[in-house]
Parts: sequence; C-alpha cells; structure tokens
Amino acid sequence: MRSRKNDKRKSGGRGGEPVPSGLIGGGRRPAAGCALLLVLSGCMLTPEPADLALDIPAAYRAGTTRSYAAPPTLDWWGGFRSAELTGLIQEAQASNLDIAAAMARVEQADAAARASGAALLPFLSGSGNASQSRSSIAGSGVTSSPNRMRESYSAQLSASYEIDLWGKNRASLRAAEENAVASRYAREVVGMTVLASTANAYFQVVAAQERLAIARRNLASSDRVLTLVRQRADVGTASALEIAQQESLVAGVRASLPLLDQTLQQNRNVLAVLLGRAPAAMSIRGGSLFGLGIPRVTPGVPADLMVQRPDIRQVEAQLAAASANVTVARAQLLPTIQLTAQGGYSSPILRTLFTPEAQFQSLAAGLVQPIFEGGRLLANLDQQQARRIELLNTYRQAILSGMSDVENALVAVQQSARREQLQRVVRDSARRAFDISETRLREGTVDQVTVLQTQQTLFSAEDTLASARLARLQAAVSLYQALGGAWTRTPLNGEPVVRSATLPSPNGAPRPAATP
Repeated sequence: MRSRKNDKRKSGGRGGEPVPSGLIGGGRRPAAGCALLLVLSGCMLTPEPADLALDIPAAYRAGTTRSYAAPPTLDWWGGFRSAELTGLIQEAQASNLDIAAAMARVEQADAAARASGAALLPFLSGSGNASQSRSSIAGSGVTSSPNRMRESYSAQLSASYEIDLWGKNRASLRAAEENAVASRYAREVVGMTVLASTANAYFQVVAAQERLAIARRNLASSDRVLTLVRQRADVGTASALEIAQQESLVAGVRASLPLLDQTLQQNRNVLAVLLGRAPAAMSIRGGSLFGLGIPRVTPGVPADLMVQRPDIRQVEAQLAAASANVTVARAQLLPTIQLTAQGGYSSPILRTLFTPEAQFQSLAAGLVQPIFEGGRLLANLDQQQARRIELLNTYRQAILSGMSDVENALVAVQQSARREQLQRVVRDSARRAFDISETRLREGTVDQVTVLQTQQTLFSAEDTLASARLARLQAAVSLYQALGGAWTRTPLNGEPVVRSATLPSPNGAPRPAATP
C-alpha cells in the first residue's frame, strides 16, 4: 500500500550535494549554467512515493463474519443507556482542561503556519529621517568662520522579496500546515482519551457503589445468620466456637466497607478532575452496574483504522511535514535570489521634501550561493532525511499498534461477556447453596462450618460478578477507543460536525485521507 504524502525525493549521489559554483556565477555562459541548475534542481526535488511495506489483513482475527459495518455512532456513549453518563461526557467535552490545552496548541500551530506563509509575500517597510548637524570651517587666521548648519530630511519605502525558485518557502509553509493538521489530530487524541477515561471513571464509581451494596447485603445476611447461631447457643445446640466463627465472618465483611468506600471516593475525585471540577463539588447519583446497557460494536475492517484513528492520522501529518522539511533542506543548498527596491524623497530643506526634484528610487537583485558552510547544510539534509525515515517507521508502527489494540479489545469484549455469563451461573449456584444452608441451620440439620463456607462462597461470587460486569463495560469502551471513537465529534470552530475521513488544513483546503 502507498501513503498519500509520504514522499521521498530523488537525488543524485547523497541527494543534496551542493551545485558546483562554476555553474552559478562567474562563468562565461551564465544562461546555460542557470538552465543546467534548473534541470539539476528538478531532479533533486521530484517526489517519489514511499511504500509502507505493510500487510493489512482483510478482517480482524477476533472479528465476526459480519465485521464490516457502519463505524461507531458519534455519541457512542449513548449505547450504555445512562442519562447521567451522557451528561458527564458532554460536560467533559466542554470543561476538561486537557482538551482546552490541546485547543491552545492548535491555535499555536495555526499561528506558526501563518508566520511561515509570510515568506511567500514581499516585505515592505517605511522610514522617515530628519537630521541636523553643525560644523565650523577653519580660516587662515587664528579665528574660525561662523558655524555652518546642515539639515537633511528623507522619507522612503523599502521592499524586498525572495524568489522562491526552488520551492523552499512553499515547502516550509506546507510543513507548517501539516504540523497544524497534526495538532488537530493530537487534540482529537486528547479528546478521545478524556471521554474514554470519563466513561471508565464513571463505571468505576458505579462499580464501587455496587460492591458496597453487595457488601452491605452480605453483612445483613451474616448478621442474620449470627442471630440464628446465638439462638441455637441459647438452647444448647450451638457452641461458643460456632458463635466466634460467625462473628469473625461478620467482622471481616464489616472491615471491607471502608476500603470499598475509599475506592468510591477516589474514583469520584478522578471523575471530578476530568470534568474540570473541584472534587469537593462533585456528586454522582450512580446506580447499578447491571442497569447499564452493553452496546454492540462493529469493528469494520483493519484498513479503516488509517482514517478512523486520530493518532495514526497525526503521525501521517507529521510524516508529510517531514517530507516537506527534506525539500527545504535540499533547497537550502541552492542559490537564493533576492529582489530589493527603495523609493522616496530626500531633501536638505523640509519644504521641498515632497517635490519631484527630491524623489529617488532604486532596484536591485542579488544572488547568493552557499559554497562552504562547514558541512552544516548537508548535515541538516541528513538530519531531515533521517527524521522522515523515523516518522515513516513510526507511522507503520502506529498502524500495527492500532490493529493490535482492536484485536485485544475484541478479545476482551468476547471473553468478558463469556466470563460474566459463567460467573452469573456461579453466583446463582452459590445463592441457592446459601439459602439452603440457612434454612437447614434454622432446622438444626446442618453444621456451622457448612454455613460459613456457603456464605463465603456467595459473598465472593457476588463481588466477582460485579468485577466481571465492570470489565465488560470497560472492554466496550476500549473497543470504541481502539477504533478511533468518534474523533470528528467535536468541532474546533463551532461548525456542524459530520463524520469524514478528512480534516481541514489551516488554509481551508481539504486534506485527503490516506489510501490503503
């Protein structure tokens, strides 16, 4: 497969050798030398597409036979069927400070792109000057002649322009624009991470509430059994040892409550930070883990990741910027042509300053060819080429990592669903065993050891089931995140949002997506 902008630039030799000085100035045939220079520069700056050398499979190993379907909806969190979660997600979008900082980085990158584009335009400056000097002319005698006053007035405009013959300034602008595009994708990475973290933190809060409720129910059950054991001890059918064993179980369940409450408070504080709130002002209604829905997510095909995941698109934009920087580094080996012009008025008398006789103007052209820079320009070219190779491999790695993330998330979704289903069977069996043992304890047909075992098994099974449900919810969030979430969800400029494989470049032109 080939990437859209991941160009290599053809070059002879090292790809950036300086042009011999005999071809540029001082020769007997300057026109022929310039023509040859144009030919050489054309060879140096001709783009060549780069091969990603990646084998993109047609489907995910862990995907179903119907793996290709519509991408996740823009409001993917709605699949969990929690109005409170939807409100928290929307608040995080508007108030999270990491997102706000990423937005500021986008504005910085846009400003840098505008600054780079200034090199393509002429520079114009104006100046005015008024000076007065006094001098004396020595005579032949002892005394001097009277002082002579000299005045000078001038007003002028100066303009300069660098002819972008080799595309250096255009390439610099392109690199800055691609970096600005990369900053937009980086902002989407931050946004996607914040939303996934918000959903996971909310699930952690609800899970802590669920586990607290389970522990309190188990405490009530163990207290009820302790009452039965004491009643049996009163009539002589239970020993002090049995009472102590049951009291130990009750105390253990009661001791677990502070730790669960601590987990609840800490996860609530994490959620507050994600929403840009002070933890003291945070309150969560929560509910039951089992009241939340489990959305069904279709992963699509692996090739979709190249346009769905903002982190991959970010590296792609950085790679395009690196290719443009290689062009800049090569163009720096070639001569620069600078045009300068000046015009204005100059007069020794202020009242005649703006008369036709005081007018002056000049026009000049200069050519500068680097001859010896101590290897600095060639070293810069080598550095930019190495940077491009680095980003090309980073791009490949990002694609592979993205496919691995989806595979891992699909496995987690499937196995967590299976684990919850099996754990539910364990919980139901443990519940029946405990109910039977409690009934028989009342009847006096079962010993205390059996009751203790059934209690401990039930308490553990219920807590494990809550953990399994939490893992299933988090696996669904991980799959959304691995697929790129809805990274076109939030506009940067208040415009309506549509899902698209492109983001606008800083100059407003659409930026094509990578083509597998």
